Amino acid sequence: MKVLLGIGGSEDSYHALERTVERAAVADDELTVAIVENPNSDATPEEIETRVRNQLEAANVDADVRHVEGDPGSSLVDLAESGGFDQLVLGGGQRSPMGKISIGSIAEFVLLNSHKTVKLVR
Repeated sequence: MKVLLGIGGSEDSYHALERTVERAAVADDELTVAIVENPNSDATPEEIETRVRNQLEAANVDADVRHVEGDPGSSLVDLAESGGFDQLVLGGGQRSPMGKISIGSIAEFVLLNSHKTVKLVR
């Protein structure tokens, strides 16, 4: 499966990275990691890339790592569609005290606008 993982430096996105890399190692997925700018994260793109490459190396998974410019949500949707990906993976989704799932603006945009399968890792 050809998988695109969007990561912006949040703890949710790092959790999605771990889970996606684990699956890629077992299922031999073709993985691409797209680093986007997340206004809700203090991590720089370089810090995110270092963490991504360390995770990939630890799992012995070969993946393409790219930096994506522009609006994160629309850039991920465009890349998923133009790149022929089977699945777009994002981290996110916290439960509110009332039990409802709350997702960030990037994940919400992708979920509402992508024509590709979206996997939200919580």
